[in-house]
Amino acid sequence: MKPLTEQDIRASFVNSTKGEAKRMHVPKDLGERRWDDLDFLGWTDPAAPDRSYLVTELDGRLVGIALRRAAQAGRARKTMCSWCLTTHSGDGVSLMSARKAGKSGQLGNTVGVYVCADLACSLYLRGKKSAGPGARFKEAITLDEQVERMNAGINAFLERVNS
Repeated sequence: MKPLTEQDIRASFVNSTKGEAKRMHVPKDLGERRWDDLDFLGWTDPAAPDRSYLVTELDGRLVGIALRRAAQAGRARKTMCSWCLTTHSGDGVSLMSARKAGKSGQLGNTVGVYVCADLACSLYLRGKKSAGPGARFKEAITLDEQVERMNAGINAFLERVNS
């Protein structure tokens, strides 16, 4: 992923108002990020742990979405991320919902997906971050193919947000 600026990030959001985008907490370490290891920028709001954000490129333009993390219910169990296929114990995978863009979102419509709660899918795929023993299974496809599969899942979710 190419390095992003705070201005790039704030201007990319499709399911937030301009005021919401202006008030969101953007990561302070953008200059220190290892952008070559990232396929998208994802982070949790430090002031509101149930709020997360994702910014990626879709069809040649930056697209950002605001996400809400569902409250965990029940006892801890292993769950797999829909995007990177990393298995986590406990609350490592969460149901993230995104308000749909446009009129549909204004009416309260949302879409959801089960993904890594820390949105570090790119790092799990590349072995830069570990979710513990047995969290990643050995695949017969290459890393590039795994990244392509993950990006296809993210793009499909973004299309549901924009539909």
